[in-house]
Amino acid sequence: MAKILTGDVDVDAKVEEWMDWDKNETTREEILKLAKDGEVESLKQRLLHRMEFGTAGLRARMGAGYSMMNDLTIIQTTQGLCKHLLQSCPTACTDGVVIGYDGRHNSDRFAKLATAVFINKNVPVYLFSRMCPTPYVAYGVLMCKAACGIMVTASHNPKEDNGYKVYWGNGSQIISPHDKGIASCILESLEPLQSSWQITGLESSPLVKDPYSDVYKKYNEDLSKLVQFDDATPTLEFTYTAMHGVGYPFIQEACRSLGHLKVIPVLEQVEADPDFPTVKYPNPEEGKGALKLAMATADAHNCPLILANDPDADRLAVAVKRSSGDWHIFSGNELGALFGWWSWTHYRQKHPDTPAKDIYMLASTVSSKILGSIASKEGFHFVETLTGFKWMGNKAHDLLQEGKTVLFAFEEAIGFMCGSSVLDKDGVSAAVVMGQMVLYLQSQGLTLYDQLTNIYQKYGFHLSSNSYYICHDTPTIEKMFVEIRKYNGTGKYPESCGQYKIKYIRDLTVGHDNSQSDGKPLLPVSKSSQMITFTFENGCVATLRTSGTEPKIKYYTEHRPDPNSGMDRESAEKELEDMVQCIIKYFYQPEKFGFIARTS
Repeated sequence: MAKILTGDVDVDAKVEEWMDWDKNETTREEILKLAKDGEVESLKQRLLHRMEFGTAGLRARMGAGYSMMNDLTIIQTTQGLCKHLLQSCPTACTDGVVIGYDGRHNSDRFAKLATAVFINKNVPVYLFSRMCPTPYVAYGVLMCKAACGIMVTASHNPKEDNGYKVYWGNGSQIISPHDKGIASCILESLEPLQSSWQITGLESSPLVKDPYSDVYKKYNEDLSKLVQFDDATPTLEFTYTAMHGVGYPFIQEACRSLGHLKVIPVLEQVEADPDFPTVKYPNPEEGKGALKLAMATADAHNCPLILANDPDADRLAVAVKRSSGDWHIFSGNELGALFGWWSWTHYRQKHPDTPAKDIYMLASTVSSKILGSIASKEGFHFVETLTGFKWMGNKAHDLLQEGKTVLFAFEEAIGFMCGSSVLDKDGVSAAVVMGQMVLYLQSQGLTLYDQLTNIYQKYGFHLSSNSYYICHDTPTIEKMFVEIRKYNGTGKYPESCGQYKIKYIRDLTVGHDNSQSDGKPLLPVSKSSQMITFTFENGCVATLRTSGTEPKIKYYTEHRPDPNSGMDRESAEKELEDMVQCIIKYFYQPEKFGFIARTS
């Protein structure tokens, strides 16, 4: 085939390379058409930039080019991962790798391509024969004693995206040094081996085993240790949506094996569908817009409880029908408070005499500090980590190795780890634990909302307001954060936001924390992401950060007024809302920077 020249030497070289390496006719044609049409800027974005191996792996739009998810970039990534694994794990060729996938377009194909790379290096693969929840891969790594795991999923991202999440042999998402080691090995392994494309007949290879049945059985057996009901317990009905993802059969089996829990499915959304036809965003965290069909189903069955998983079933949203007739969707922080209270209460019921000194709960730094307040009063330990379950999972593993008990971990983005069988967020186990909690509260004449009020009365108000703005231009986002660090041209951080005085500022991007005597933060610093936390004199804490997987600038605020201030909940909520508006006006400046506000 004659070369097609665009007039840009760098682009032309990369087009030729792509056409030489890529064996997928669809993506080959995509690059070829762009070259013929002279779409130089599009080719630059696709071929002169690579996806960064970041938050536990990859997540990007599917399409042709090195900056997108496709057959070739999956092969390149897996060749790099395999190289790093063989260098750092001497037993990889006996321990093997667990690979699972969700219901998105191309997920099963990407999983098979990854499998081909490993078995061609004589690394055994436990390849799930059908789609599964993300926590099944995390669980499977530990159950199979595998060297690492891969889950092909883009979680709750739009339908055009896919992703590649990596777990290490401890069952947790990878952190440094493995993330950097894998990224380096990928760059050393870009040319695809011919054998990496051979996926026909994979299942017949002696190096490929299907872990599905064993993981399915053992996972549910472990659930029965986490959640128990006595025979006198009534049956709880709840409305459930899988958000067009994989969760429904796994929730069904969990409820069947435990008993006393009955699922009312949202029929339009319980089957896996990669086009997510009934929702704009397949993310139950987005609020009433995402749960509209679930609310209609619940109303039709007179059911006051909704549980919702995201498409890969590692998150859980909860909504309840109030006596007023309105639906209340609990925030991730509210659910964290409820799960934390229940985890401690349930543990104490079973182990009334066990000292609390070896008991731990964890949360990320952007999440509510309610677990810390509960821990202070009850005597167990609370640990705060950086944002992301990769940090909590690895910290939980370390604590377990020290003989400690980890009851619970959570992040405000509706991610919950109940117990320690799965060292990652798990929407399946969280759903049945929530069912157990609701049944207990019903036996006490209480609702979830009643209990949340009780928690605040006992441990203090922890009121949060979290949201985000969208921006697709990284330099613009960086400019916003630079302006905060050199506020109003002073060259210094701000002393106030509107009328609200700032007490402390922690900047985990540059390594500044004026609450510490040496001015250095206790948590690790990362220059690759933006993250500033403000502690105000009135007790409010606000964190502004960039997302590792989406074009979002997020804010997380929590108001914890001094109990001696006499401030009631309504007043605290009003003050928090006013503070959020000040943060948007003075720090975000959306009109100036062209940021797009979140829409539900």
